[in-house]
Amino acid sequence: MYRKRFDEMDCSIARALDEVGEWWTLLIVRECTQGSRRFDEFQSGLGIARNVLAARLERLTELQILERVPVAERANTFGYRLTSKGADLYPVLVALMQWGDKWLRPNGKPPIELVEHASGSPVAALEVRGPGGQALGYRDVRFAAGPGATGKTHEVIDNRNDRVLGEAGKASRTATPED
Repeated sequence: MYRKRFDEMDCSIARALDEVGEWWTLLIVRECTQGSRRFDEFQSGLGIARNVLAARLERLTELQILERVPVAERANTFGYRLTSKGADLYPVLVALMQWGDKWLRPNGKPPIELVEHASGSPVAALEVRGPGGQALGYRDVRFAAGPGATGKTHEVIDNRNDRVLGEAGKASRTATPED
């Protein structure tokens, strides 16, 4: 089945989805964070078809989200572990888990609670925070041009700020780069 690619889209979310947007991908990453390393562990934990799992593991390795490593206790056997790029997906998994716990669990009762290993204290909900530590929603954040912004990016920023922030968004328009 053909899937649209987003690599030409000037959007970090779209580009990230190109790499991790297929649902098995994040579930495989989740399994890695739960200690799975070997093909059979992934398959039994996920109930995924062997051919689909093989293709996803190969793709995650190509993308440098996972790396293949020898399994010490089994000669000529390889396993998988997260790279730094893959480990950086952990907050994404936690945010999805917390969102699912809030909105999709009956009576709001999550099946798993995250606690800090050292202290045993519950992990705080992930939030976007301002410099003063206050929680921010999408209406509290203004888009600004980053160092990789193009002319099209500036249009997206202006449009978004106008639509979401109204007059407050117009007060700090982005300058259009001179091409």
